[in-house]
Amino acid sequence: MATNFEQYLKHNRQKHLDELFDFLRIPSISSLSEHKEDVKTCAEWLAQSLMSAGLENVKIMETDGHPVVYGDWLHAEGKPTVLIYGHYDVQPVDPLHLWDTPPFEPTISDEKLFARGASDDKGQVFMHVKAIEALLQTTGALPVNIKMMIEGEEEVGSPNLPIFVENQKDLLAADVIVISDTGMIEKGKPTICYGLRGLCGMQINVKGTKGDLHSGLYGGGVQNAAHAIVELLASFRGKDGRILVDGFYDKVVAITDNEKKAYEALHTDEEKLRQDLGVPKLFGEKGYTFNERTWVRPTLEINGVYSGFQGEGIKTVLPSEAAAKITCRLVPDQDPDEILALIEKHIDANKPEGVTVTVEHLDKGAPYVTPYDHPAIQAAGRAYEKVYNVPTSYTRGGGSIPIVATFDQILNLPVVLMGFGLPDENFHAPNEHFHLENFDKGLLTICHYWYELTDAM
Repeated sequence: MATNFEQYLKHNRQKHLDELFDFLRIPSISSLSEHKEDVKTCAEWLAQSLMSAGLENVKIMETDGHPVVYGDWLHAEGKPTVLIYGHYDVQPVDPLHLWDTPPFEPTISDEKLFARGASDDKGQVFMHVKAIEALLQTTGALPVNIKMMIEGEEEVGSPNLPIFVENQKDLLAADVIVISDTGMIEKGKPTICYGLRGLCGMQINVKGTKGDLHSGLYGGGVQNAAHAIVELLASFRGKDGRILVDGFYDKVVAITDNEKKAYEALHTDEEKLRQDLGVPKLFGEKGYTFNERTWVRPTLEINGVYSGFQGEGIKTVLPSEAAAKITCRLVPDQDPDEILALIEKHIDANKPEGVTVTVEHLDKGAPYVTPYDHPAIQAAGRAYEKVYNVPTSYTRGGGSIPIVATFDQILNLPVVLMGFGLPDENFHAPNEHFHLENFDKGLLTICHYWYELTDAM
């Protein structure tokens, strides 16, 4: 059976690449209003592709923004149901002059496919479609039930997807969610990300005098807004990297011994990492490795600070205003709203004299984790190993995909992040590309996964 789909994929490789080229040529940039019709065209192209692959009940479902494309195949009686999620929208291409080839004219060079969306996420979505096609064409059936939900607003934060998922809970009911919108830790090393940090952010505004003042006339007599915000920001973190907000760590769940061993098995070279980053020393919370600090420990980071004169030379003023943007990466079981409330309480307790401080809440999303030993996770690991012939690495991601937590909260399903991208593929940047080695091996891995999953669940 495996030989059948392997041969089918090999025989149809060029045809599939030609189709992927057509997919990538559509400039489905969701953030730019002038591309609204392109996003619609892309949804229509994808819906046709799902039907051609053999999926049924294919429809384009409208939202208050860009549409969702849905399709299913539900004839594997008594077998698990998988909900595949992905997105067909892409990032803007600016700065255009840094592209070596036109971003919407796919080009293959050195066995890499260059185009906007090649890795994030059209290429990976397309692989799921072709894996389904290969199995249906060679066996006439799928080993599991499949539902696909591909949205067009991920690159703008999926503003309309939570209400869509809430309203379509019955349609989207499944046993597991599979997402291929992540990557492998390095070339040739298949990786399953089984957790993501959450996020919350705010802007802190400091207001002192009614306007900027002459530093000679008023310096030393009134509070300087720039000094005030520096003092306030310094109160958030100790010299050992630990966050000093009361209650910040109260709900943090420690990792298991098995997880810790899995991270150690990666043999991350922190000295090489230091050199690559060009810093004299890595820094972070004492007692933790770099991977632990960036995957399973929470953070509070200053993202930007503004106050006073920014031009060339000097201007002797006391700034009347200052502002800073901060974000926190959160881990289970930290709640974004609770953390924001704790930070506001800390600000109130540490507010410098002589100024008024206000805050504005920005983005937020809950952390997510599927247990490391969940059958769906381990089945994915076995599928990777059948194709790549090396042990699968298990990691958590330091970043945030808020919609993953939304799936977890609304649908209450395990999520398998089964990605095939590589860290150096320039997603969100000029010259985005996708290694065709992972296109070929990823197709086989997905096919094997459906068989592994039906035996595991």
